[in-house]
Amino acid sequence: MKLAAAFTVAFAASANAFAPSSTGNRATQLNAMKDDFAKVGAAALAGVAIFGATLPAQAITKSELNQLSYLQVKGTGLANRCSEVVGEDSITPKSGSRLGEMCIEPKAWAVEEEIGKAGKTEKKFVNSKVMTRQTYTLEGIEGSLKTDGGNIIFTEEEGIDYAPCTVQLPGGERVPFLFTVKELVAKGNGGAFKPGFQMGGDFSVPSYRTGLFLDPKGRGGVTGYDMAVALPGLQSGEEGDAELFKENNKTFDVGQGRIEMEVNKVNAEESEIGGVFVASQPGDTDMGSKVPKKILTKGIFYAKVL
Repeated sequence: MKLAAAFTVAFAASANAFAPSSTGNRATQLNAMKDDFAKVGAAALAGVAIFGATLPAQAITKSELNQLSYLQVKGTGLANRCSEVVGEDSITPKSGSRLGEMCIEPKAWAVEEEIGKAGKTEKKFVNSKVMTRQTYTLEGIEGSLKTDGGNIIFTEEEGIDYAPCTVQLPGGERVPFLFTVKELVAKGNGGAFKPGFQMGGDFSVPSYRTGLFLDPKGRGGVTGYDMAVALPGLQSGEEGDAELFKENNKTFDVGQGRIEMEVNKVNAEESEIGGVFVASQPGDTDMGSKVPKKILTKGIFYAKVL
């Protein structure tokens, strides 16, 4: 299966690969990402555990999925999977076209860690295992399509465009993050969707928790205590509050991520496109009290040109 071949480009690790670049350098940037993924896990396809999720024995198309009843889908994991596209056609969006029914399914995760070796520390991405049940796929994403200078631009507008996720590092540490593509503006490298078409751009990453969340001490962003009630003496005055300032003063942090997508399947008859993606985004800050870790995600996507 050609789709499976796309995943032989396995997991990896370079923050520099996700630096914003011009459309002309998009192919170079995506190839650099693929090279980085290959360095970390050349055997990712063979070692299913690296993906943190079971790879399907046989992919399913959208039309086949639509024929199944609720009871046939229930408990199978199909609701967490993106459909496969069959074909290598070409679709040129018309004026006013939209990209809808977009599905983004992660297949592999890695977290940036500082690793010590020979008295030196360096940042590397470490393969991690997803701990979230099968509710981490983004679905029903929709947005507008326009052409600027002969290149397609997709602007995300609505849909189930975020999913709370948690991954676990080999040492047991768990890293929560909000997998999302909110407010994505993806610029392409051509005027038609066809195999090899690439697009990418930045998106917003809202806080993993909202202002109504209360920590174990009852402190929250818009409600709850102003300080840990068991330690009022330690937190009184300017000097006493410094140590616990970030813990007491919750913030709703909004970060920035980046995604690069490559189309490898197009079905003109059904107006469907499919391909692979690589994304980078910050993890949870615990409402401002922790430095976020960088998360790398790789997987597949499906969308329909409306």
